Amino acid sequence: MTASQDFRYNRFPDDDVVGELDADAPVRTTSRVGSWANALVNPRYVSAGGRNKRAGLLLAGTLLVPGSAQIAAGNRNVGRIALTVTVVCWALLVVLLLSALFWRTPLIFLVTNGLTAPVISLVLVALAIGWGLLFLDTLRLIRPGLLSTKARTVAIVATVVAVVVTSGGLGYTAHLVNVTRATVGQIFGGGLPFRPVDGRYNILLMGADAGEDRLGLRPDSMTVVSIDAGSGQTVTISLPRNLQNVPFADGSPMQSVYPNGYDCGDECLLNAIYTDVTQNHEDVYGNVDDAGAEAMMDAASGVLGIEVQGYAMIDMAGFEQLIDAMGGITIDVGGEVPIGGGTNEITGLPNPIDGYIEPGVQHLDGFHALWYARSREGASDYDRQARQRCVQTAMLKQLSPINVVSKFEEMAQAGTQVVETDIPQSSIGSFVDLALKAKNYDLIGYAAGPPYYDAMFPTYPDYDQLHSDVQQLLDSADGSGQPQAQAQVQAQAVATDAPVSTGSGLGARGLVMVPTETVTDPTQPEATTEAGATDGQSTELSPNGTCSVP
Repeated sequence: MTASQDFRYNRFPDDDVVGELDADAPVRTTSRVGSWANALVNPRYVSAGGRNKRAGLLLAGTLLVPGSAQIAAGNRNVGRIALTVTVVCWALLVVLLLSALFWRTPLIFLVTNGLTAPVISLVLVALAIGWGLLFLDTLRLIRPGLLSTKARTVAIVATVVAVVVTSGGLGYTAHLVNVTRATVGQIFGGGLPFRPVDGRYNILLMGADAGEDRLGLRPDSMTVVSIDAGSGQTVTISLPRNLQNVPFADGSPMQSVYPNGYDCGDECLLNAIYTDVTQNHEDVYGNVDDAGAEAMMDAASGVLGIEVQGYAMIDMAGFEQLIDAMGGITIDVGGEVPIGGGTNEITGLPNPIDGYIEPGVQHLDGFHALWYARSREGASDYDRQARQRCVQTAMLKQLSPINVVSKFEEMAQAGTQVVETDIPQSSIGSFVDLALKAKNYDLIGYAAGPPYYDAMFPTYPDYDQLHSDVQQLLDSADGSGQPQAQAQVQAQAVATDAPVSTGSGLGARGLVMVPTETVTDPTQPEATTEAGATDGQSTELSPNGTCSVP
């Protein structure tokens, strides 16, 4: 070995040189001590400040561009592989962000699909492990032993924090993807996605109340949610549970059982159809999961004159858990609402009143929100329906991305206990996309009874009039206008002395579309009802049923 070669091998004593030196390489006679190129490889002869900067650069490189630290100061083969993966991940992230902004449906399908979601979870776990190992290797390359005690502590703590944030974040995302997949698999079915009918999706929501004082499970509240397939503008139409002579949709199997509609007497109300079919006529629908729900969809279609494509059954007991998972809802209560009361259907005795939900702005947890939605004591069915519409509006309005992210797992768990539906998994992407679009519009509330129609309408319904009114309402809820502005102009044009009729509806009063949260106190002079029509056009709500959403 020549003297020059000996100098090359010994100029950095005890140096862990990365790679092998080329014995035939030209010999440098000047030292590289102090240069950044050398400092990245070996910080032994760099100043203390330079070592601190080097440690910060290597950690920042691993955080922002995983693999860069290994290329600069470690195993370059590992670094190249990591850098390639990083570039691919950044490119995919850009594609995902563009998809989230402009075409969310396929993105949601990938996350919720039973085939792709497990693959995404595995990839995220692999990335989490790989990123964590890169950080540990970067800490080795930093050589904490060469740092001061304070700098060494900072480097180790920063590495641990970075691993928790990056690898932990990816691992938690993988967990959420699995939770989403499991939840979707339990709630939603298979099959082809729904197609809009006349430009809208129409879904029947049923609140099933199976409390200890009730006989069996039955839909206690029914609302058709109609969503414009283009704009996402949404209308909710409440169906009174005491509607009589309910017609079934054309082609429904129930027409063979009740050819003239559900007209078997005063006991044949809308909400009795579910129990009647499940107990006596389940075979008419063949091999379906829930014949009662199918019959309710056919009934809702016949009542409103539109095609209802799917249903969701919401268990009111699980509803309490869902509200708690959301962190509660805030409602401006118009009049006191009893907790308890009514008659026990099993014993026939009055239920005790355990307290009241007081008037004013109240933040309700699940227990109180459930009682606010279901309480019957001292209220009409229409008061109760109005309160339920307020609860629905509050949930939609106050459900924020922060709530979803922070309480996702609790909400998902509650959802599996709350919802039964025939909506296929393949439609989830379209519906989530429409739900985001719907944020641009006020939720429009309507009902096939008071306060929009005379109190006798559910007993002696004019379905032809209702069909015409509903169609007029839906035609105007296509996202082409501003609902509040339309309502204000048209409400002013409504004559205050127009005659009251059983089927007063939209045809007699003009199209009025005011969000459900604008319910006003009908006890005031010239009070307006929930629909914005002047007093005298429909049955007013009592203070028990008036409410608003702050």
